[in-house]
Amino acid sequence: MQGDWKFDTTYWPDVKSMVNELHSMGIKVMVSVWPSVDRRSENFWPMSEQGLLLKTERGAGQTYDFEGDCIVIDPFNERTRDYVWEICKKNYYDLGIDGFWLDNSEPDLAVYDFDNYRYCDMPALMCSNMYPQMYSRTFYDPMKKLGRGPVVNLLRCCWAGSQKFGNVVWSGDVPSTFQAFYEQLQAGLNIGLAGIPWWTTDIGGFMTDDVNDPDFRQLLIRWYQFATYSAVLRMHGDRGPYNIPPLDNRDWGGGYLHTGQPNELWSYGEDNYRIMKKYYDIRIGMHDYIKKLYEEAHTDGAPLIRTMFFEFPDDAKCWELQDQYMFGDKYLCAPVFSLNQFSREVYLPAGQWKLTSTGEVFTGGQSVTADAPIDYMPVFEKV
Repeated sequence: MQGDWKFDTTYWPDVKSMVNELHSMGIKVMVSVWPSVDRRSENFWPMSEQGLLLKTERGAGQTYDFEGDCIVIDPFNERTRDYVWEICKKNYYDLGIDGFWLDNSEPDLAVYDFDNYRYCDMPALMCSNMYPQMYSRTFYDPMKKLGRGPVVNLLRCCWAGSQKFGNVVWSGDVPSTFQAFYEQLQAGLNIGLAGIPWWTTDIGGFMTDDVNDPDFRQLLIRWYQFATYSAVLRMHGDRGPYNIPPLDNRDWGGGYLHTGQPNELWSYGEDNYRIMKKYYDIRIGMHDYIKKLYEEAHTDGAPLIRTMFFEFPDDAKCWELQDQYMFGDKYLCAPVFSLNQFSREVYLPAGQWKLTSTGEVFTGGQSVTADAPIDYMPVFEKV
């Protein structure tokens, strides 16, 4: 909604053909939509006059100031949800777009004075945690009703029950540090315990100062290895340095938005590409297993990445572990969370465990030291 961005036929004379071509290659097409409306948008005043935007109890009406003077939409209002969907349906969904990337879905606010904000029938203090769910339903409910296929939308935030509304949640714009990486595992394990299994992160973190920094590239590899054994494998990030000329955005009077560095697997040198391609192939090889985990998540809510005590509740040691996890019931994963660390201790619960790098089988009930060269994250298969 911000800035009323939509396909411009000046640059894409036949959007449907473009989407159809991507579909022919097996690619699903997703478009990013934010829950904020710029005063320059043709939709701003109609929505404001109809009471479809977040209101303030006092002072200025502006609630968001990223890239413009904006106000956040009020998705608690059914008329707002209908209005936003009709615009997005016309400009995106009817052209073949498959899903929506619902960024900023907390939403971001310029000032977090929740006592000053009001939605259609209650103050923000009473309902703000529900915002991401209501925002997602702006798209999920009509898409489900239209029945074009399974509804899958990407969101930056969620709340209890959000898994019912086609949400794949990512953990937000996190720093590109090993500490942030460690915290992502904690976030993923906790959201899984909360009954929301469809969770992912920005591989390598979102905020990267220099893609050429060898330390960042090591972090990227360690994060990619972890993401291979998670619900969704997803490369994303704002990659510096910002030395590429800004985009020529003619609709807004000239370029001013920086362009990040390339972020494909092959963008980080041949050695790093080889490692990521190796793990990509591992991911593809687990297709049937991951499908089984998806089905389990759908039927009983079991998360894909699981705390150790989820699988081994009778093992007291498993209730203490925070730096390893189970990917389903089969793979014990031990990510590397420090720079220049090439081995780590792993606790094995009772049973027989095969180290995937060597095939060596270990008897559980003990801790072992596993080698972790840069091209390998310790993973033990339950046998």
